Amino acid sequence: MTETIQYARRVGGSLMVTIPKEVAELENIHSGEMVQLEIKKMKKDWFGACKGIGGLLRKDEKLDIKWKKFERNG
Repeated sequence: MTETIQYARRVGGSLMVTIPKEVAELENIHSGEMVQLEIKKMKKDWFGACKGIGGLLRKDEKLDIKWKKFERNG
């Protein structure tokens, strides 16, 4: 079984998902043949979505950390 991730598109009142040419060739699928599909909705990956926000520390804690680093480095 070959896996691929594709977007669903609206066609009339239905949704359609295409099978990429490479997958069709690999699985030897031809027009008019029946295929079995397993449908799973993808979850969004939010990793890196909020770049530049920084840590979840209060301002006072951030200043304390910076001050401690400054004291150590002299």
